[in-house]
Amino acid sequence: MNTESLVSTPIGRLFARALAAAMESRFRYQFFGPTKILEGVDNLRGQDVLEVGCGTGFFTIPAARFIGDQGSLVAMDIVSDSVEMVTNKMQAAKLRNVRVIKADALDTHLDSASFETILLFGVIPAPMVPLNPLLTELHRLLRAEGNLAVWPPVPGWLPQSILKSGLFTLTGKRNGVYNFRRS
Repeated sequence: MNTESLVSTPIGRLFARALAAAMESRFRYQFFGPTKILEGVDNLRGQDVLEVGCGTGFFTIPAARFIGDQGSLVAMDIVSDSVEMVTNKMQAAKLRNVRVIKADALDTHLDSASFETILLFGVIPAPMVPLNPLLTELHRLLRAEGNLAVWPPVPGWLPQSILKSGLFTLTGKRNGVYNFRRS
């Protein structure tokens, strides 16, 4: 069962609502503030950025502000409810540098070499996301020497699985964000 099918079931919807409430909690903003985490990404200003798995948009508004009007942000999620929620948030915030799309991160149908930076925040490790096909697609989407910024939801997670792919080189870690350069 894929993610979209799962969240369309009654139990899946209940789980998705509970997860969304937790993702938007004051506790999360206080202890895992999006601004501090985004400061760990190598240079977002003026970049063309893809946010994979935008969820409730926890990082989307702050990322769009970091990027500024000279860059753009594509916020992507596979779950229709998330896309609708983030679209509404972007409209309310009057952000013009953001486009919210529904797409599968394993096969986005976006143009190759479209982004200077990809944000993969809170998405891996996840049992429903096979890492090697995901990394292959993200590698395809990044421009030469583009940056893959990974913030794992699991403390102590090591980037070895990304390095084993041979597609990315670790350039550093700051504020819990691992920055990788496209190889």
